[in-house]
Amino acid sequence: MEKAQSRPSLTTQLNWWLDAAVALGAALSILTGIYFLYLPIGGYQGGRNPTYGIRILFERHTWDDLHMWGGLLMIVAVIVHLWYHRSWVGMMTRKMAATLRGEGGRLSRGAKVNILVDSIIAISFLLTAVSGIYFLFEPARGAFLITSATWDVIHTWAAVTLVLAAIAHLYIHWLWVTKVTAKMFRPRRPISNRQKIDPVSG
Repeated sequence: MEKAQSRPSLTTQLNWWLDAAVALGAALSILTGIYFLYLPIGGYQGGRNPTYGIRILFERHTWDDLHMWGGLLMIVAVIVHLWYHRSWVGMMTRKMAATLRGEGGRLSRGAKVNILVDSIIAISFLLTAVSGIYFLFEPARGAFLITSATWDVIHTWAAVTLVLAAIAHLYIHWLWVTKVTAKMFRPRRPISNRQKIDPVSG
C-alpha cells in the first residue's frame, strides 16, 4: 500500500515562510540597490548628466519606494525570525562562549563555519538596516553622528557583504531549502477507498 504524501510540520512550514519573507525583501532590496548603484543620482536637465531622462522599467521614485519597502520587509521578517529562533540563538551563543573559555566540547568544523557565516550576516545586516533607516529620515533631520556620504559607504558595502554572506548561508542550507520547498508545494495524493478500508476487518 502506497503511503499518502504528507506536508512538513507546522514548525517547518513557519520556518519556510519566514525565510521566504526574508528572501523576498532581500531580492527587492538587492535588485533596486543595483539600480541605484548604476544611477546613483537623479536626473536633471542641463550640464553634463548622462543619466538624465533614463528610465528603466519604472520612474526613479518607484525604485526608491521598492527599495524602502523591500528593506522594511526584510527587517521585520528578520526580527520575527530571530525572535522565533531565540532559544537556538541563545543556546549557540552560550555554547560558543563555553568553547572559547575551554569549558565545553569542541564544535565541529561545519558548526564553526555556520556560526561564522551567521555572525557576518548579523553584523552586515545590522549596519545595512541602521544606515537604511538613517536615509529614511535623513532628509528631515540632516546628518547624524557622521556625514551622509559616510552613511552611504557603510550602507553600500555592508549590503554587498550581506549578499555574499547570504549566498554562503543559502549554499550551506541548500539541501534543506530544496527538500522543504518540494514538500511545501507537492500536491497531496487523495487516499483511495481501498486505502481507507481497515485491512483487518476488510
